[in-house]
Amino acid sequence: MAGKRGDDAHFEAVANALDTVTNEAANHQVDPQATLHKKADTDHSHGWMRSLFPYHSLQEMENAFHLGNYVIDRKTGQKSWESMSIYVRLGMHALYYGSEQEKALHWKRTLQLLEAQSVKMGKEYDDPKSVDHIVPFIQSFDLQASMAEMVQPDPSKYRTFNEFFSREIRPDARPPAEPQDPLVISSVADCRITTFPTIDLATKYWIKGYGFTIAKLLGSDDLARQFDGGSIAIHRLAPQDYHRWHSPVDGTVASINEIPGAYYTVNPQAINEAGTMDVFCENRRSVMIMQRTATGAPIAVIAVGAMLVGSIAYNPGVAPGAQVRRAQCLGKFQYGGSTVITVYPRGEVEFDQDLVRNSTEQNCETLVQVGWRVARGPAGRA
Repeated sequence: MAGKRGDDAHFEAVANALDTVTNEAANHQVDPQATLHKKADTDHSHGWMRSLFPYHSLQEMENAFHLGNYVIDRKTGQKSWESMSIYVRLGMHALYYGSEQEKALHWKRTLQLLEAQSVKMGKEYDDPKSVDHIVPFIQSFDLQASMAEMVQPDPSKYRTFNEFFSREIRPDARPPAEPQDPLVISSVADCRITTFPTIDLATKYWIKGYGFTIAKLLGSDDLARQFDGGSIAIHRLAPQDYHRWHSPVDGTVASINEIPGAYYTVNPQAINEAGTMDVFCENRRSVMIMQRTATGAPIAVIAVGAMLVGSIAYNPGVAPGAQVRRAQCLGKFQYGGSTVITVYPRGEVEFDQDLVRNSTEQNCETLVQVGWRVARGPAGRA
């Protein structure tokens, strides 16, 4: 019973800490990096968390998990460190602390906790008063220059923080690379991308959670058979990123299927941890199947919600039967981190080698932007 009481105490500490952080975020004039996006690798954060958790459990977590991720800037080739936000680390505490039995015991409570916090933040940032949070957010993440790329560059014109968060970019700010080549595939987001020529390589180097399959991801065994032996790209959006996603190819929308699910973090530390829950197949997601104009092949574009994400919504007119262009905006995420996964049939694409090397040899994400070339294919086609 003592062990159970200790486990309960840890879970309650996580729940209370996450509630504290999201409550603090209601003060919209405070620097976001002093609340939700406080860096987890600072001495101040360590001290704050030690005041909330049993000391031995925090040590165990610090030994088991990193405090952030390295990313490679594709423009410069430079590798840099991105600290994990405190709310993400708290979510990982809830998911991964303790034995398998302890994690199983708290799974339902964790699911309820993260869903409640996501709903809470969605309501908070839909409140007109949340506009006070916009300027501090821009300043905190140095987004001033990027605002000039938006359809609405004036922060004062947004009616809520969520409206700002899912702001629309001007099409000319993210033109597709090599627009005359119908075989080029573009990045679907301003994001941190990993690319794998086969699903087996993805599960070897990146997706380590148990139970990941394309059938589970797509929610259909029949659909998954079309992607046997195929390729996969994972586009992770951090909260400070432009939070819409775009089409990787020219094509026609064949179907859209909404799959309910959880609100777990999609931080690489959650994806890369062997033997843990596969969050991609557990999280809420929307599965779009496109028929590619150049080849007639099916392309899967899966928008995956994550911790504190308010909603996943398609742009008006993006529906089955609609024709879309490469780099055309498809939809938006509201507040939180999120991911878009693209899956291609065997032989349909060849990912650019620099991205594959970064993903496999360096086990590292690469910073890219919407419209940038990430692949071409099928191989051998002129």
